[in-house]
Formats: sequence, structure tokens, C-alpha cells
Amino acid sequence: MSPVLEVKDLRKQFGAVEALRGAALCCPAGEVTALVGDNGAGKSTLIRCITGVHPPDGGSISFRGEPVRFSAPTEARARGIETVYQDLALIEDLAVWQNMFLNRELTGGFGPLRWLQRRRMIEETQARLGRLLVNMPPVRAKVRRLSGGQRQSIAIGRAASWGSALVIMDEPTAALGLRERGAVETLIGNLRHEGIAQLIISHDLEQVMRISDSIWVMRGGRTIAQWRTKEVDRTQVVAAIAGGAA
Repeated sequence: MSPVLEVKDLRKQFGAVEALRGAALCCPAGEVTALVGDNGAGKSTLIRCITGVHPPDGGSISFRGEPVRFSAPTEARARGIETVYQDLALIEDLAVWQNMFLNRELTGGFGPLRWLQRRRMIEETQARLGRLLVNMPPVRAKVRRLSGGQRQSIAIGRAASWGSALVIMDEPTAALGLRERGAVETLIGNLRHEGIAQLIISHDLEQVMRISDSIWVMRGGRTIAQWRTKEVDRTQVVAAIAGGAA
């Protein structure tokens, strides 16, 4: 399948520190791509360069076959790339539907007279999340009343509903219980069936082996190994992360 995202020889330096020294990555449509590596391997810097937080110093990024270099995350989002960070970026005192349309509020009116289209946003939230989530919480419920798994699902569902091409997730099931982790993995499977490319950063190798289609390993700012998941075992992945034979 043609890649939605392709990264080649990406480089990034912060003063004397070379955070990226030749990172590569490929994310096909309708697949779950896992990015793994120890802390400090360069995973977060790579994601920030892809999404426009940091400008890369060298290398290339292609999105849907076109060379891109986003100067801000808003530019990446405008092209259909959404990122779910570990802090989820949900406002606890707002309802689910309000978080869904945060900074994207729908308004009506004429000229300077504008008002929020509350009913339309509630209905669209119900429709968008209902398509993806198995056990969806009430869209009028405040986020602070939701469980950790529900919050994670809402954050991912929000990203998927706006991210038409690629959803990037940073540790999507960290600190979740077994049942909540299963619900998020079901959602990831639903996104795969929707044809959305997903890039998942995770330290949970058992989960990576279970849900991913391909695995890319970073160490010392470089991409040092990549496999189709069905063609590799966990021992090989651990060895590559730790610096043994890949």
C-alpha cells in the first residue's frame, strides 16, 4: 500500500545534542505502525518534527506523496494529522461534546452576530463517536466523571474524527486497567477498518505485537530496525531496542 506518511533520514539538533541522526518511518493507510525504543531514543522528537512542533534540520517528510514541512501543529491538523498525547488535552469541566469541538466550535448567525450551534455539535459528536466507540459515554457528561479508559477513548475518537488520514498516539493505554485497555484496542481496530493510518508510540511490547502491522525501532536518534509484525518475535524487538543483534 502507498504510504500516508514517509520519513527519510530525518535529522534534528539542539545545540550540541543530536536528537535525530537519520530517522526513518513509513505509515501505510489502514495499518497500525508501532514506534518503539528506550527513553531518549528520539521517538518524541521525531513526532514533533512530523507534526510541526520542531523544524527538522535535514531529511525529508512526505505526506500523501507530497513533500511537506509543517511550521506549526495547526498546519498538520489542517492536512488531516491528529496527535493524542499522554495528557490527552481534555478539559475536565467541559462536556464530551464541548471537548470534541474545542477550538472548532460551530457557529451560526449574520455578520457580527454569532452564536454557538449547540444542538448541532451535540448531534455530530454523537454520530462521530458512535461510529467508533463500542461503549460511548453520554456526550453531555463532563469529562471529570469519566473513567480513564473512557477519557482515552474520547481523546482518540476526537482525533480520529478530525484526523482524516493519520492519527498519532503516544502511549495510548498507559496506566489503564485490563478492561479499559481492551476497549482502547478495540477502538484502534475500528480505526484500522475505517482505513485510517495509525502511528503508536508504546513501551508495551506485548500490546505492540498484538495490535500492530509493522514495528520500527529507534535507538540513539536513528531508526535501526523495522519489520512486519508477523515476521518477527518479541525477543528480536527487545534485542534491537537494547542494542543487541536486530
